[in-house]
Amino acid sequence: MTAQTGDGLRRWPIERPTTPREAYRWCEQYARRHDENFTVVSFLLPKKLRRHFFAVYAFCRYTDDLGDEAEGDRLALLDSWEQDLHDAVAGNPRRPLLIALARTIERKEIPLDPFLRLIEANRMDQRVSRFATYDDVLTYCSYSATPVGQMVLAVLGYTDAERVALSDQTCIGLQLANFWQDVSVDIEKGRIYLPLEDLQRFGVDEQQIIDRRFDERYRELMKFEVARARACFAEGKKLESRVSRSVRTDIRLYRLGGEAILNAIEAAGYDTLSARPRVTKAVKARLALVNGARIAVGI
Repeated sequence: MTAQTGDGLRRWPIERPTTPREAYRWCEQYARRHDENFTVVSFLLPKKLRRHFFAVYAFCRYTDDLGDEAEGDRLALLDSWEQDLHDAVAGNPRRPLLIALARTIERKEIPLDPFLRLIEANRMDQRVSRFATYDDVLTYCSYSATPVGQMVLAVLGYTDAERVALSDQTCIGLQLANFWQDVSVDIEKGRIYLPLEDLQRFGVDEQQIIDRRFDERYRELMKFEVARARACFAEGKKLESRVSRSVRTDIRLYRLGGEAILNAIEAAGYDTLSARPRVTKAVKARLALVNGARIAVGI
């Protein structure tokens, strides 16, 4: 990666690991520092898969960091990052994350397309700050969200259309949950992911969101959007019975984690303007405990 990219995101380490094991260890450390709502890789996941999950997550997290936090010309940085990815899969990885990721891509035979779409999503973030329709939001999700699920399924060995479609629904639900949770955060970045057609439908205007004026109209808008996300999770839930028992609980936890975000929004009275609703540590622990028990008894 260019010096500009390294300078633009200060977290990037200077040293290059000498072995794949060190590269995977770096990915794990990076991922664990950046898990937000829930643990990225649980202790329930088969050990042989964990390093691959950490490599994929580290790529996703770092790509988002470039799009959200890097200093300088982010479009140029993303272009450089994409070239680094191509170089890595061609046999010339130059950074710890890419040493690990290239190995995972090769060993798990993961197509490059979802990685490239995620980079493109972050380019879109530099150019687009409003979405006219819900269909526009779904198009964005096809770059920002569904590629992540497709990477995960590929690591698990699933590439069929049926499972991918169900994974897409879960990932869209997760993306929507994060959008609705982060309204107050995103407005600080100049972004509104709520469809403008929905704002108009419920009598909410952009300035109200910018001013963080919560009222009954906004409450009804957020109820509507939360219901949409729940519908995605309800459809995506079908995936859980179509994967092996060894990974079923982790797939279930992704969905339950997203639903917990929606529950937190509801508990806040649908007010995502005054503050960012958070999932408590107690809820996170309960989800992990209950689902660990379920897998122990074979549910």
